[in-house]
Amino acid sequence: MAEKPKPRAGGAPVGRRAMLGMLGAGAAGLAAAPYLQRGWEGFVGAASQIDPSGLTGLLPDPGGFRYYSVVGSVPHKDATNYELRVDGLVERPKTYTLDALRAMPQTRVVHDVVCTDGWRVENTPFEGVKLADILDDAGVRSPGAAIRFTCFDGAYSESLTLEQARRSDVLVALNMQDKPITHAHGGPVRLYVAPMYFYKSAKWLSGISVTDKVVPGYWEERGYAVDGWLDGADRHSGAA
Repeated sequence: MAEKPKPRAGGAPVGRRAMLGMLGAGAAGLAAAPYLQRGWEGFVGAASQIDPSGLTGLLPDPGGFRYYSVVGSVPHKDATNYELRVDGLVERPKTYTLDALRAMPQTRVVHDVVCTDGWRVENTPFEGVKLADILDDAGVRSPGAAIRFTCFDGAYSESLTLEQARRSDVLVALNMQDKPITHAHGGPVRLYVAPMYFYKSAKWLSGISVTDKVVPGYWEERGYAVDGWLDGADRHSGAA
């Protein structure tokens, strides 16, 4: 039988000191985490704007999101120069500034964000104007049956049927996780379609056009489903 090792002198105090040190380091890490996360988000967000390969989209984000753009560079917009144009088959074509959108009634939706790449961010709050309210403000006219969304990156587009667009969980979103949506996350305004995969929630939203039929969006033209429903989503609930 092997001899039982003898305890080292002072072993217990050293263990306690090590444990206290680890706890202290952990506490310091927790205290620094928001600053480190913001720094990392800033770095990846900036890098994504000069990365034509899209490889920065593979980098992790402490918040669980991934950064991705289909173009190499996206202009920055804010309250001084942002505009959202609503046109097509509507009675009253309109252009909304960021301040005008903020002044409209706001709706909060909390739902999991799920990407086709496999990542998920649970219970993510979004807040903004219900798309249905904007459509009512413009007045959809016959034969309007679908919505086409365009973005100020100059390339991305998306679509919904009119029935889908009128759901109460589809937003022209201004806030995410209780903060204004940053440029890297598609701000200052993005689409948020809670019951569908995140590719349907177009970033850098700049145009809403009512059409007589569904026009496939950027990823649909590349093989993605036109209806990007999440598994288990109630396709007939949430009507505004």
